[in-house]
Amino acid sequence: MIVLGVSGGIAAYKACELLRLFTESGHQVRVVPTAAALRFVGEPTWAALSGQPVADQVWADAHEVPHVRLGREASLVVVAPATADLLAKAAHGRADDLLTNTLLTARCPIVYAPAMHTEMWQHPATVANVATLRRRGAIVLEPASGRLTGVDTGKGRLPDPAEIFAVARRVLIRAEAGARAGGADQAGTAAGPLVADLAGRYVVVTAGGTREPLDPVRFLGNRSSGKQGYAFARVAAARGARVTLVAANVGLPDPAGVDVIRVGTTEELRKATLDAASGADAVVMAAAPADFRPASYSSTKIKKAGTEPRLTLDLVATPDIAAELGARKPPGQLLVAFAAETHDGRANAMDKLARKRADLIVLNEVGPTKAFGTEENSVTVFGADGATLLELTDTPKEDLADAVWDLVVSRLR
Repeated sequence: MIVLGVSGGIAAYKACELLRLFTESGHQVRVVPTAAALRFVGEPTWAALSGQPVADQVWADAHEVPHVRLGREASLVVVAPATADLLAKAAHGRADDLLTNTLLTARCPIVYAPAMHTEMWQHPATVANVATLRRRGAIVLEPASGRLTGVDTGKGRLPDPAEIFAVARRVLIRAEAGARAGGADQAGTAAGPLVADLAGRYVVVTAGGTREPLDPVRFLGNRSSGKQGYAFARVAAARGARVTLVAANVGLPDPAGVDVIRVGTTEELRKATLDAASGADAVVMAAAPADFRPASYSSTKIKKAGTEPRLTLDLVATPDIAAELGARKPPGQLLVAFAAETHDGRANAMDKLARKRADLIVLNEVGPTKAFGTEENSVTVFGADGATLLELTDTPKEDLADAVWDLVVSRLR
């Protein structure tokens, strides 16, 4: 059973979509709203969508002791939206309604999806409360940036419900794997070391393909969709990391709990990545930067001319971002490079591994129907010494990302 906690913010209406995603994927969901949440979305709505009774106080059905039973029976608790008030109560162990009682009795992973005004999110009290919850093993997602209540914009927007669902699904997968392995911690919860093993870590992920402009309408680019990089970012957030995603020309929705920096060219990717990597525990270079760019840029559209038009391009090499990261890598930082190859994969990967001074390199075969834009990927992962650490074939990209993060986590320890 999943417990969906809803606290009193205007974003409460978005939790209806999250509830639908959970129920349509086969999960039994008990919605536990706060009294303030019921001022935004009424009890009949939650009951009708979940098919389950709804209460906000411990006094309802007291003979069943719901404030204890719900927490004990839940396989996952998701609080969306999580207001500043709710985060404060959770951090300080307050238990003045059914939701906060459930949070205290839960022995399963807990995911908070905050939503509030920027000033509230940045207030030292909220910052401290979030840090406390994360230290205890809870997954507290970073809020999205965008339109808030009224005309305000900024960081504090509830992440897209589909992306919260994606994070919750990944947390459940890891919790179930941990339970099968008998890895619950001494408090009896699968949170902590198994689910939130990147808690307190800061990681940078790059994704997508850069575009090098030739004229105002044309560019040199590649087939990268960014799906693999987004999978790395989403999985890292689900494992408790603070994540910066540098996205080059990607049309995918922002992963929940991730700070996204959008770039276009290889030089923009280089600058953003180098800036973001300062202080990072790990950098995953899943983007596909263009290896060359036009030596000159035409400020007007290049036109065809003559009866047999021909265009010759003069190209120059772009910077090797991963090699630059490897050369300036601080002690303790891990660099994961990628080798997207069409032939001689191992030889090329070994050359890149040495040249980029990477700790891990992910080799994958690419082509018009391979890797780019697909939902699955096939890779071989090599360690810094060239040893084969992992081989995966036709694996969902999130599962692949999870397996690579396992290798990163083992080295960070």
